[in-house]
Amino acid sequence: MRHFGHISPTAREGLFFREPSTFTADSPARMLSVALGATLYSPATRPSLADDVLKQAGRGVVSMVLCLEDSIDDAEVTGAEANLIRQFAALAARTTAPGTAPEGPADAGGTPDAAGADVPLLFIRVREPAQITDLVRRLGDSVRMLSGFVLPKFTEERGRQFLEALAEAETACGRRLFAMPVLESPELLHLETRGDILQGIARSVDKYRDRVLALRLGVTDFCSAYGLRRAPDMTAYDVHIVASVIADVVNVLGRADGTGFTITGPVWEYFRRQERMFKPQLRRSPFLEGRAEELRTALIEHDLDGLLREIELDRANGLLGKTCIHPSHVAPVHALSVVSHEEYTDARDILSPERGGGGVLRSAYTNKMNEVKPHRAWAERTLQRAEVFGVAREDVGFVDLLAAGLTN
Repeated sequence: MRHFGHISPTAREGLFFREPSTFTADSPARMLSVALGATLYSPATRPSLADDVLKQAGRGVVSMVLCLEDSIDDAEVTGAEANLIRQFAALAARTTAPGTAPEGPADAGGTPDAAGADVPLLFIRVREPAQITDLVRRLGDSVRMLSGFVLPKFTEERGRQFLEALAEAETACGRRLFAMPVLESPELLHLETRGDILQGIARSVDKYRDRVLALRLGVTDFCSAYGLRRAPDMTAYDVHIVASVIADVVNVLGRADGTGFTITGPVWEYFRRQERMFKPQLRRSPFLEGRAEELRTALIEHDLDGLLREIELDRANGLLGKTCIHPSHVAPVHALSVVSHEEYTDARDILSPERGGGGVLRSAYTNKMNEVKPHRAWAERTLQRAEVFGVAREDVGFVDLLAAGLTN
């Protein structure tokens, strides 16, 4: 699979200076952690889940979480588990394993038909550790469609049980399974316990480093602890008590010195309403200045203005990818993940072998200073992102990428 693989090769060629690379479920964890992109959540109770997965794959989704936790009622868990077993069997019968080359024919746009369609990286969000081993056993051969599990309310003690169950399930099924812990417990939010909780989490995930694909932030749970809910024109970073937790999580668990993990951006709760007014904020948004009318229309129709600001702030604060609860969020997350030609040029210059001794150089765009040693970690991360999301052509901007992503 690849990002923007749902658009035609001709369209990709027109958009990208360097096209996104392909990857599979068996690719290195470092690559997959960056490639997650917009991870779309879906309740495990949906009776058409297999069809939904294939439909979203055709729209550019490369990672999905099928949820047995907060998105469903407590009384629905048993039925949802049984539904997951049926839906995975249906996917296994109709498709190739996640990320492998499709066997069916492609349409004129380059997208495989349903009979041979590739599927996203699939993760199951469980409630308790025992569900991991039980589900892997019940999945049987269709476990080949599974990439791992999302582990809710992760702390050191609770996390250890989850990760031990994951290791046991791996042994039982004979395939690699990843963990994505969700950091969302009230103890992590509370100032008096935050430091100890973070250190405990760090110990847990470091022990299983090879299997922890990314850490996810449960900002909705953080807000719940104080009876808060951010408005659609506010980002998570406008809620200071939440922003402080994000900063501390990145401080301890997101370092660029080789000890850190990929930390994904928080969920955006809002999506298009049936009726909405053209808000004055959209006219004043910095994301609209000098942009095409096409972007203005997209923002209005898909209610994306706040989401766009939050995605930019996610990356500025060290986060990559995003939890998504609506398909309309996927295209903007991926469009803003593409590396600009300017970013790519700067990163390549900074990492040039002849610059190994450091120093300062003027950017090729003659608009900034590139200081080799301080900017090296940024450049390395930028090239990792370029590998999986591609590099836009010099004259291609967010508007073009968003429009391409919304094509389907």
